[in-house]
Amino acid sequence: MDQEANQIMEQLCASDTRYRRDAYDFILEALSFTQKKFRRVKHVSGKELLEGAKELLISRFGPMTLSVLEYWGIKTTEDFGYIVFNLVEHKILSRTDEDSMEDFKNGYDFQKVFNAEYQEKLAKQIRKLRGT
Repeated sequence: MDQEANQIMEQLCASDTRYRRDAYDFILEALSFTQKKFRRVKHVSGKELLEGAKELLISRFGPMTLSVLEYWGIKTTEDFGYIVFNLVEHKILSRTDEDSMEDFKNGYDFQKVFNAEYQEKLAKQIRKLRGT
């Protein structure tokens, strides 16, 4: 990230203290990941970004995902939307007329996805490794 963008990010974090800088950096990384996942050069929808972020979080942080999100100040998928729209407001990202905060509301339940579903997936992998 260039110096100007870095300064903008610092100002953004100072003006909205709900989220740590790492949360903003992660959303930018998740955006790039999601663009590759859906083979898009530019825009992805809020729903697509939520799916990409979920996949990236699980692969990167595994069972620590909920702790990481809590540390970053993220409690629900709606927080991802606030981060995205903060980045739009500070001209780091752009949006289309169709983009809205509604895209990020009730995307998925963090406890279910990052705890219960993760544990279930891990148990399946262990059974597969054991050949049972």
